[in-house]
Amino acid sequence: MTHKALIVKIGALGDVASVLPAARKLQQSGLEIDWLCGKTIAPLLACYSWVHPIAVDEELLFGDRKVSALWQIMCAWGALIGSSYDLCAILQYDRRYRILTLPARTRRSIALSSHLRDFKLISERHHSAEYARILCGTPDGYCEENIAPVAPDRLPPNPMQPQGKTRIALAPGGARNTLRDDAQRRWPLNSYYTLAKMLLDKGYEVVLTGGPGDRWVESRFSDLPVENRIAQWPIPQTLAFYQSCDCVITHDTGPLHLAGLVQCGLVGLFGPTAPSKALPRRKGVIGLWGGERLPCRPCYDGRSFATCEWNGCMISIPSQRVAAAVESLLENPGAEWQVICL
Repeated sequence: MTHKALIVKIGALGDVASVLPAARKLQQSGLEIDWLCGKTIAPLLACYSWVHPIAVDEELLFGDRKVSALWQIMCAWGALIGSSYDLCAILQYDRRYRILTLPARTRRSIALSSHLRDFKLISERHHSAEYARILCGTPDGYCEENIAPVAPDRLPPNPMQPQGKTRIALAPGGARNTLRDDAQRRWPLNSYYTLAKMLLDKGYEVVLTGGPGDRWVESRFSDLPVENRIAQWPIPQTLAFYQSCDCVITHDTGPLHLAGLVQCGLVGLFGPTAPSKALPRRKGVIGLWGGERLPCRPCYDGRSFATCEWNGCMISIPSQRVAAAVESLLENPGAEWQVICL
């Protein structure tokens, strides 16, 4: 008899990356994993041979057109009808997500809850640890805090072969998803520009990366001899490329979590969000958390940011300090992860 689990997590890259360790534990316990996800995330999950993604179009599902949203629900129902699961885990707070799983027969169902502590993500704990606690934790709620990311086991060839230089990737855009643009998460574009000049001066290869929505950053780097690969690769190829990098530098956005899944140096830049929740917990990772003297840091409560016109916590991270973190990782790529407050 086949034992299966259905995970419902339609979210951003960071959300999905945080659930993967718990999903892996379920799979290792003998459960086959079906995952109801958004179509933008499905290519990431396809990089894991033990996950079967079931994709819906999140833009249509969350859009204003009721007919389109209903069609996406019907598509999910069509994929799940007749299915049986030992566990159905709806890792969303909105109860409306339960509608998507109605045709599936389940022996046990759980869902995130803002009222029940056992099924609520505890603030300040790393999201991977919290999802593992909810899905796989002991009866007393204990779960190890430092849970390493799960590396993909099915990647395409590297789309950009090494050039014989130290390879540094920058991801200066991002911080945007289907529902909103979180500009407060971004390190200033001018700071990325200054950093790129410093890295180029050292003789490093500098590559710009990002998705189709990040092309607005390209013009700022037009006078520098950087490799511009923004919007050129889908998620699997981006993962394969990051794996070839000596270091990836970005703020709290999708590329941070992609780079965290593979073995490369990683410098994550934080301000309004706490690195304790999102920084990948593996070797070769440094988190720089700006705004140590600001009483408003962190200001993200899980749903929204405080009103802020100058983004002081991110501005306070100097390019020179980021460059120093890069050098530290290049000298000791196997160093334990750490967070440095600035």
